[in-house]
Amino acid sequence: MGKQVNNSINITSLKTYTKLVVTVLFLIIGAQLHAQELQPAPTGKKYILGDITVSGDSHFSPQTIITYSGLRKGEEIVIPGDKTSEAIRKLWKSNLFRDIDLYLLKTEADTAYLEIRLFDLPELKNLEINGVKKSKKEEIIKENNLQDGVKVTENLVTTTKNYLTSKYQKDGFYNTKVYVNTIETPDTTGRPSVNMILDINKGKKVKVSNITFSGNNTLSDVKLKKAMKNTKQKNILRVFKRSKYIEADYQADLESIINKYKENGYRDARIIADSLTVVNKKNVALHISVEEGEQYRFGDIAFIGNTVYTDQQLRGILRINKGDIYNGVLLQERIADETKPDALDITNQYQNNGYLFSTINPVEVSTEGNVIDMEIRITEGKPVYFNSISVVGNDVTNDRVIYRELRTRPGQLYSKANVVRTIRELSQLGYFDAEQIGTNFNNPNPNEGTIDLEYSLVETGSSQVELQGGYGGGGFIGTLGLSFNNFSLKNIFNGAAYKPVPRGDGQKLALRLQASRFYQTYSFSFTEPWMGGKKPVQFSTSLSYSAQFLYDPTTGNADRDKRFNITGVTVGLAKRLSVPDDYFTLSQAVSFQHYNLKNYNTGLFTFGNGYSNNLAYTIGLSRNNTYTDPVFPTGGSNFSITAKLSLPYSLFNGVDYNQLLDERAEWLAIQNDPNNSTIIRNQAATQVGAIDQERFKWLEFYKIKMKGDWYTRLFGKFIVKSGVEFGFLGAYDQARGVIPFERFFLGGDGLGSYSLDGREAIALRGYPNQSLQPVDGENFITNDGGTIYNKFSMELRYPISMSQAAKIYLLGFVEGGVSYNDFQDYSPFNLYRSSGAGVRIFMPAFGLLGIDFGYGFDAIPGQTKANGWETHFIIGQQF
Repeated sequence: MGKQVNNSINITSLKTYTKLVVTVLFLIIGAQLHAQELQPAPTGKKYILGDITVSGDSHFSPQTIITYSGLRKGEEIVIPGDKTSEAIRKLWKSNLFRDIDLYLLKTEADTAYLEIRLFDLPELKNLEINGVKKSKKEEIIKENNLQDGVKVTENLVTTTKNYLTSKYQKDGFYNTKVYVNTIETPDTTGRPSVNMILDINKGKKVKVSNITFSGNNTLSDVKLKKAMKNTKQKNILRVFKRSKYIEADYQADLESIINKYKENGYRDARIIADSLTVVNKKNVALHISVEEGEQYRFGDIAFIGNTVYTDQQLRGILRINKGDIYNGVLLQERIADETKPDALDITNQYQNNGYLFSTINPVEVSTEGNVIDMEIRITEGKPVYFNSISVVGNDVTNDRVIYRELRTRPGQLYSKANVVRTIRELSQLGYFDAEQIGTNFNNPNPNEGTIDLEYSLVETGSSQVELQGGYGGGGFIGTLGLSFNNFSLKNIFNGAAYKPVPRGDGQKLALRLQASRFYQTYSFSFTEPWMGGKKPVQFSTSLSYSAQFLYDPTTGNADRDKRFNITGVTVGLAKRLSVPDDYFTLSQAVSFQHYNLKNYNTGLFTFGNGYSNNLAYTIGLSRNNTYTDPVFPTGGSNFSITAKLSLPYSLFNGVDYNQLLDERAEWLAIQNDPNNSTIIRNQAATQVGAIDQERFKWLEFYKIKMKGDWYTRLFGKFIVKSGVEFGFLGAYDQARGVIPFERFFLGGDGLGSYSLDGREAIALRGYPNQSLQPVDGENFITNDGGTIYNKFSMELRYPISMSQAAKIYLLGFVEGGVSYNDFQDYSPFNLYRSSGAGVRIFMPAFGLLGIDFGYGFDAIPGQTKANGWETHFIIGQQF
């Protein structure tokens, strides 16, 4: 008890002494401050400013310098005082001088005379940049303000050096050294000037030789390294992601490590330290120390403030239940997924139904026992309606062409999904730069529930010219093509609208001429995407004519008396559907082709004189939801199925094709019997040709084609395009047989070639054009194409430039395909395989251009070795 009393007394005494010391200190400090207040402040003497002179070396006039300084003759000033100090500050602030002094020359009674002595900063006369590509020099000049005539200050030199060093280190050039040298040089005007030399030694990008972790007990080093998407440890087996160290990527990967922990319930995980060790000039090592904390689980999740949607509806979107391992990343994605504009999350649920000003905030209300109870606090606000919708930037395209594609209307309830879809539709038109389509929300009024929306566009060239020449088909081939993809037919007789052609109504007009010694082809097509202007019903029509001539071995030229002519016309309609969704399009077309042969005796046809008519109806169903840029889609799919059908003439024309087939077999036996004379065999061949002329006078067939392409973002900017194709050409009456036209020719670049018999060229890189002919059951190579084909392909694409002037991307591909003549031999996975790489360049004036290098792993029919490398030039099409 006594011990406690003593302690109490000591403590009381200590408090008393402490108060006394503090009081004394305050008294001392107060006395000093009071003494300072009593001392008079230093002041200068007042004068009337008499005259001001300027000396030194400056190209500015004395009057300009005096005026800028703010000093005025005849005014009363204090020397020294605020006026003189302010004058010096103003002159320094101009950043025009390197040395400034203000002198009091003399005084006469109450009049003072001042002198301003200053020297101009030197101007940049010439700039030499070493160590970088020529294309990067303009960027350096612009970013560092190094244009001719700029004042060269010490700050400019230091800032430029530090900026460039930091810039290249952030890009992975960790050993970057920048040297800035300035050399004074006389100027004819007398102004001081300097030449500047920038020597940039980036060195090589350093690589990450090793990444180590400490403190991680639940997640292994392998899992944490995998979470680092951009910074990778050196590994000779890695192909697509190299191990270069880039500071910005590394910092992003540190966040990815924390997110990985959050995905596994460790919400308190943090990086307590990280270090970089320079191994040598080419390698660095990284060490990351983590503190994992404890694993948490979700507890009760309550929704607060929701009146529009019930708790049950919101739980169906959140899809997180009590007892699940806590995943902060998933929680944020289910509330608002910033990576997917059309994601199924709570924010989009509100914003797609008008609640633009809604906010959703998850709040942890309890963390007892490593169980986190959550409240999803929702402020719904008022439904928002569009007050006005406007478009800017369309200098060529008429407003009505744009407005008919908009999914947003004045007075309509706001929907984020409709805004995103509108951006996609505008980009698909091809009239605007898809990378620069933007939205501006103006005049938001939460109280009234209104907002204005403006779409900003940048026109791009929509007309294309194809002018090329080359050798093929036995001679020089010249091609001239004109494609106007934003044509205006109504202004065709308006001379003022030709700039250089009438444009702006969204119509398409194409003209094409291709000719060589052995063939000629002409084509014309016109498309109106909104027939009548009120509904998305596309009307299209095309006309074509081609003439092909046989080779005359005696002259080496075309024999104009041995020809094969094709005349064709097509009229079609395509309607955008609303079910199952409005990405679907139903297309229909009627086409007629007339094939006329004169002395055209080849292995393809059994008759060299005569004609065939091809009247067909085509119906197709397609769905295209690829986004956003049609040149380089980054997601979505494009699927189509078409059926091309002729009339079943054999049902009503009264011809017994079984009898004709028997007669044909008899005559064919006579033709192939070597014991018969040449005259008899020629007569038999004539009879076979006459029978085939009757069989194919009106072509009877059906043709089914399916094609699908899918686009998936792999990581970063890498896009995977996977595709599958199938086609089948059949006959209603087997006695009549499959027609010799409309067949599938596999191999090569897929472009139309010398043979113009209505065939379809199917691309398969790594092999010569149309070289993969079907082989029948007796290993006999046919030359008339296949009636069945299928193809599988996969491409990995990477964009180099998505600018308006030129869009460039690289690609690597693997693909395989095969064609057959009947289902008895059909084996869809016995493929001709190939792989390779290429590049695509899209320029608005010329369309899509490209080159591919493909390696064929299999032998083409008739050969025994792998086909090897083939080079393919791509013009105006996409694989």
